[in-house]
Amino acid sequence: MRAAVMYGAGDVRVQDVPDAAVQETTDAVVRVVRACVCGSDLHPYHSMEPSQQGQPMGHEFIGVVEETGSAVTGVAVGDFVISPFAFSDNTCDLCREGFQTACPHGGFFSSAQAEAVRVPQAAGTLVTVPGGLAGVDEALYPSLLTLSDVYLTGYHAAFMARVEAGKTVTVIGDGAVGLSAVLAARQMGAERIILMGRHTSRTDLGREFGATDVVAERGEEGVAKVRELTGGQGSHVVLEAVGHLPAYEQAYGVVRAGGVISRVGVPQYEEAPIGFASLFGRNVTLNGGPAPVRAYLEDVLPTVLDGTIDPGRVFDRTVGLEEVPEGYRAMDAREALKVLVRP
Repeated sequence: MRAAVMYGAGDVRVQDVPDAAVQETTDAVVRVVRACVCGSDLHPYHSMEPSQQGQPMGHEFIGVVEETGSAVTGVAVGDFVISPFAFSDNTCDLCREGFQTACPHGGFFSSAQAEAVRVPQAAGTLVTVPGGLAGVDEALYPSLLTLSDVYLTGYHAAFMARVEAGKTVTVIGDGAVGLSAVLAARQMGAERIILMGRHTSRTDLGREFGATDVVAERGEEGVAKVRELTGGQGSHVVLEAVGHLPAYEQAYGVVRAGGVISRVGVPQYEEAPIGFASLFGRNVTLNGGPAPVRAYLEDVLPTVLDGTIDPGRVFDRTVGLEEVPEGYRAMDAREALKVLVRP
């Protein structure tokens, strides 16, 4: 089968690889209907050391089950399914507590930009879409794909920060996750949503998703602007969707005393200020992490199917599988917000 493989920074190739196959009784094989390039894929695209072996890429996909292992229950050949970007048994204590990304029998996908994917722990991982492939309007595929990662990552940020009616929320980052966080915060009832971003085409979509204010300034100037908008007090909630240290520094600069910073941008740093001058002195809570998509997926799926939300609008370019390298290039050059892949 064909799949995208990264061999180093800026070096993505589409090539023949062994077919996805059932290896354990708990596996399934899913034929990919839609996949995409994630903003987090750009981190290795910038920094990966050259490799002779290469690394298969991609962790977001929807598709049709083609084969199941003998122990798989709950999904069957022919089902149209959404896969979270992490697989899990969905039965252990950590999964039942809503943290499937920490499942001791789980792991993370890195092979979804391909014609098919082997899915470990298929019974606990895959969520069936009612109506099957034939019964779902193809126009919904992009929004269904966002439930594999990007929308529910933004949702996770808002959920962990306890966004609710009356809260002021600042979202740092106008990428697809940041815009998803805006949409999720609006769905949870946030009264005011300040989006910190400087790309007009993206912040315009953020306004349509529910942002009430846009702050294009960065660093100390951006912090001052948010504090001005909030009467000097700062934001009850800050959702950090970038992952670089300057974004984290903006986050603790704009958060209100007693507020919450929720991070879902994959951190590209190992150390960050948490002491008296940043978090401790103002009783600020810091949380967030890899989104346990499986915990939210079934509850949010109906809102996509009935049109309540349309998070798939974050996709602004579509490529075929053979064009995945161009998709990476376009996202890296900020010519595309998020690239959809049609195998």
